[in-house]
Amino acid sequence: MSDSESRPTIPAATVVVFRRARDEGPPEILMTIRHTAMAFAGGMAVFPGGRVDEADRVLAAHLPGDTDEIAHRIAAVREALEETGLAIGIRERPTADEVRRARELLLADGSLAPVLAAMGWTLELGSVVPFARWHPKNERIPRIFDTRFYLADLGTGAVELEIDETETTHLFWTTAQGALDAADRGEIALIFPTRRNLERLALFGTFAEARDQAEAIPVKTITPWMEERDGEKWLMIPDDAGYPVPGEPLSSAARA
Repeated sequence: MSDSESRPTIPAATVVVFRRARDEGPPEILMTIRHTAMAFAGGMAVFPGGRVDEADRVLAAHLPGDTDEIAHRIAAVREALEETGLAIGIRERPTADEVRRARELLLADGSLAPVLAAMGWTLELGSVVPFARWHPKNERIPRIFDTRFYLADLGTGAVELEIDETETTHLFWTTAQGALDAADRGEIALIFPTRRNLERLALFGTFAEARDQAEAIPVKTITPWMEERDGEKWLMIPDDAGYPVPGEPLSSAARA
């Protein structure tokens, strides 16, 4: 048995939060820079997210639908509020002060259910759209995450952001292509899954286009593999999962 097969897989959720650009250009998405002390992807630019907690599963068990899927969407909502101070997946339209109060409660308690009860909020998880699922199995990765990616739309750009300084050092809005360009200039660093997802997100001119493609292409678990091309090792993904670039040379691929 390989080391990657013997290590437990950590279920996780991450969310690509959209907002309309002020210049009517391509939509902007929210990215974070992970703290360099983090064991996984330290110093890398990623989307907000984290592991699925037991409290997420307890809350999901009281809601209709597949409990495992619902728990992942709850985790995406919780992590977005905790890491960025943004409320997604909520039926109500809270004010900035209400969201700030909710985040304070979440940071104090650590679970979402008491926050919902205190704020009188109702989850609207249909607005948290499944986009992708990545489950790398690489012996070099210190922790193996099975991560589900979701899409959410803020609409307006009039939002406040707050950094969770224990996990992130910077939050920024950018277009998907803008993030790729910044990485090419060496301004930010991207791990392989993030780069592939940014390339896919750069195809869309609106959140609606991204949602429509996500709903049209069934989510499949992507586990990258290595193959040799012209004497060089490449890291590859399936070519039928909606991604315009199915791989890159292993020498340039940041894996964690």
